[in-house]
Amino acid sequence: MKKKKYISFVLAGLLTLSYGCNDDSFLDREPTNILLDEQVWKDESLVLSVLANLYGRFPDFQTIESWATFTDFDEAFASAFGEYGRHRNTEYGYGSWGFWDYGYIREINLFIQKCEATTALSETTKARFLAEARFIRAGVYFEAVKRMGGVPLILEPLTYDYSGDASGLRYPRAKEYEIYDFVISELEAIKSTLPAEVNTKSRATKGAALAMKARAALYAGSIAKYGATTPNVSLPNGEVGIPADKANGYYQTALTSAQEVMTLGYSLYNKKPDLGENFASLFYDKANNPEAIFVEDFKLKSGKVQSWTLDNQPRFQSEEQQGGRLNPSLNLVQSFEKLDNTFAPFPISDENGNLIHYSNPTELFAGRDARLYGTVILPGTQFKAKDVDIWAGYLRKDGSIVTSGNLGGQADVDGDGQNEQVVGFSGPIDNLEFSAQTGFYVRKYMDPQVGSGQIGTRSEVWWIRYRYAEVLLNAAEAAFELEQPALAADYLNQVRTRAGLTTPLTTDEVTFDRIVHERKVELAFEGHQLFDMKRWRLAHQVWNGSRISVQDLTSNLGKANKVSTMVYGLWPYKYYDPAKPGTFDWVFKIVLPSQVTNADRFRLGNYYSQIGDDIVNNNPKIIRNPNQ
Repeated sequence: MKKKKYISFVLAGLLTLSYGCNDDSFLDREPTNILLDEQVWKDESLVLSVLANLYGRFPDFQTIESWATFTDFDEAFASAFGEYGRHRNTEYGYGSWGFWDYGYIREINLFIQKCEATTALSETTKARFLAEARFIRAGVYFEAVKRMGGVPLILEPLTYDYSGDASGLRYPRAKEYEIYDFVISELEAIKSTLPAEVNTKSRATKGAALAMKARAALYAGSIAKYGATTPNVSLPNGEVGIPADKANGYYQTALTSAQEVMTLGYSLYNKKPDLGENFASLFYDKANNPEAIFVEDFKLKSGKVQSWTLDNQPRFQSEEQQGGRLNPSLNLVQSFEKLDNTFAPFPISDENGNLIHYSNPTELFAGRDARLYGTVILPGTQFKAKDVDIWAGYLRKDGSIVTSGNLGGQADVDGDGQNEQVVGFSGPIDNLEFSAQTGFYVRKYMDPQVGSGQIGTRSEVWWIRYRYAEVLLNAAEAAFELEQPALAADYLNQVRTRAGLTTPLTTDEVTFDRIVHERKVELAFEGHQLFDMKRWRLAHQVWNGSRISVQDLTSNLGKANKVSTMVYGLWPYKYYDPAKPGTFDWVFKIVLPSQVTNADRFRLGNYYSQIGDDIVNNNPKIIRNPNQ
C-alpha cells in the first residue's frame, strides 16, 4: 500500500511539472521577487540600495540597540531579571566580543568587484560608491583586528569550485600591524574621493574616513607601546602584538589625521546655555549637529527604529510598562570630577561617620562636571519635564529604615497609624527589576520626544559612531604620547571647557591618568570602554577579579588602573526626625546590589577573542590566540 501511495505522489509531481513545461513562456519569465545583477548594476538607486544593506550590517559591540552589553563591565548595573547573570560571572568567556564574518567581507568584495566592472554608472558616482564600500571594508577589518588580532586579509570574493579541494580558500592570519596598516592605508587612499560634507552623517565622508583612520592609528600605537607590559599577550609571528618601535609612527598618523578632521568644519556641539542639558542634547539633536561625524540613523515609521528610550526610561514616567533596565553605577557617577579639576567621592558622611544632610537630593551632585547631568538621570532631576521619583525610603533618627518592596509603596512612618509613600515610584528597590537599583538611570541617548517610550512608536535618535569630541581626545592622547603636552592640553581643554571645567589643565597636569579619565567620562555608554582598556593593557588590572569594598570604591579616583570589579549604587533617603514633623532632609547610603555577587575577572586570554574550533578545523593555517 505504501509503495502505491509513493508512486501516486511521484506521478502527481510529474504531471504538475509536465503542465508547467507546456507553458512555452515559463522559462523566459522575469522573476518578480529578485533583482538580477544586470538589472542592479545599471541603476544608480538600486546600487545605492545594495550599499545601504552593507552599511546596515556594520558591526558594533555596544550600541543603543543592545543596552545590556553596557553592563558587562563597571559602567552600569542590569536591572532586569534575565540579565542578572552578568553580575555573577567570575570570568569573561574567551569567546566574548569575537567577530569573524567572512560572509560579510565576501559581499563587500563582491560589491567592489561588480562596481569596478560596471559601465552603466557615471565615473563620479562609481568612484564614490567604490570609496564607500572600501570605507565599510576598512571599518569591518578594524572591528576584526581590535577583537581578534591579525586576521586573514582577503580582498576578493572567494568562490568554492566544488572540486573537493578547498585549499585555495584557506588564508593564514596576517600580522596584527598588517591589518592596522591596511585599514589606515585604505582610509588614506579614499579620503579625497569621499565628499567633505559635514552634514552627511550616515554615509562615508572625508571626515568619517579621517576620524576612523585617527582612531585606528591610535589603537595600533597604544598596542605597540603598552603591549610591552604584557609580553605574554603575543604570538611569535605577529598575529597578535605590534612591535614597540612602531608606536610613534602610529601616534603621529593619529595626530595628523585628527588635525585634518579639525580643518573640515566640524565643531563641538554648543547650542544650549545649560551645559548638562547641552551635553545630553548633542546625542539626540539631529538638526545641523556639528559634532556628529558618522552615525547609524533611524527613522520613525520606516521600519528602522530603536528601543533605547523604551528600555531605559524611568519607570515612573514610562509611557508603557517598560523601562528602567540600565542603571549607571556609582563607580561611573563618582568619576565625574569637581569643577576645580579635583577628584573626590561624594560627601555623604563627616569625619566621624555621621551622615551629612542635604536640603534636596540634587545638592549632593552640585559643582560637578556638567557631563554628569548629561549622562545620568540623577535623583531629584527631571526627564520629559516630569520629576524623577528616586528615593529608597525613610531613615529614622534611631537608624531604622521604613521602606517597601513595591514601587511607590506605603507604610506608617511616624506611628500615627496613617500610611504614606515610603519609596520612590522608580525605586530603588533591591532585586526589583526595572527599578533604579543603583539609584540612577541613564540619560545619554534618551529621546525626550513624546512617544519614544511607547512600543508602537519607539525612537529615531541616531547612534553616533564617530564624533568631534572623540577626535579631539584622540589628538590629545597622540600628542601626549609624542611628548607634546602643550598641544595635548589644548585639545583636552577644548572638551573640558564645554563641560564647564573652566580652569584649564596645565601641561604638567596632562598625565596618562588624565587621558584615561577624560575618555571615561566623555565617552561613557558609547562603546569605547572595552577597547580602550584592551589597547592600554589595563583591562586585566582594572577588572582583576578581586572583590572591592566601599573603601576601595571611593579611593584612588582618577587613577587609570583603579580596580573596579563590582558595581555599586548610591541610594537617597528622606531623613525623619520626630522633633521636626512634616519636614525632612536628604541623606545617602552606598549600596551593593544583592545581585552583584562576584567580581569581574578579565584574563590575559581575553585580550584577543577566541577563534572558534570550526574555523580552525576547516583551515589549518589559522593560528589560535594566546593564553586560552
